[in-house]
Amino acid sequence: MTVKPYKSSEEGKKNQIKSMFDNIAPKYDFLNHSLSLGVDKIWRRRAINLLKGMDSPVILDIATGTGDLAIASLRLKPQRVVGLDLSPEMLKVAEEKIKRKNLHNIISMIEGDSENLPFDDAEFDAAMVAFGVRNFENLQKGLVEINRVLKKGGKFMVLEFSNPSTFPVKQVYKFYSTKILPWWGGLLSKDKAAYTYLPESVAAFPEGQSFVNELNQAGFKIERVWKQTFGVATIYFATK
Repeated sequence: MTVKPYKSSEEGKKNQIKSMFDNIAPKYDFLNHSLSLGVDKIWRRRAINLLKGMDSPVILDIATGTGDLAIASLRLKPQRVVGLDLSPEMLKVAEEKIKRKNLHNIISMIEGDSENLPFDDAEFDAAMVAFGVRNFENLQKGLVEINRVLKKGGKFMVLEFSNPSTFPVKQVYKFYSTKILPWWGGLLSKDKAAYTYLPESVAAFPEGQSFVNELNQAGFKIERVWKQTFGVATIYFATK
């Protein structure tokens, strides 16, 4: 069963995701960093480091949100970075960051759908998604599209939440994600459904070997699966 943010709505998952992120965009960065106690910044840095070694790459950041990963990727000395997201409100926040940092010459933002990418075949040297693949309406379609726009041998990195499996981390994480996170996230964002959806979508996501199988089916070869912080998140690194 497809997990959606707003259970009373008859809209498809894609439209609901767009509405959800539009709603929480003003508070997204604050909540993202505070609810993870800032550990998400470490995860992003580790994920970006896996893409090192490319010469002036052209990079696509899918589900870019407020642009944190796109900005972090500048340590790779890219020729160009393109951030894509469904939510215009999230992109507004990203654009403000880029403007403040005077990065318009290298980072551009575009509103678009990860399952219908508005790019040519083999346009990018690398692609990355942080905390976004579980929001795809059709996961395999999205992965195939990403494969299409990558050059042969192109790198693909996914950073996504996962479910800890060891005691007592599993029990603590479940309590935090199902009780504390929806309450605190909903209180500050005024959209409790968004932070109820988060743990539900994580629980429903085909993590680990199941996601590796999805990557293989889409034309990727997995290079590394790297669990983070007792399994709260996982980095997947693959090549086309």
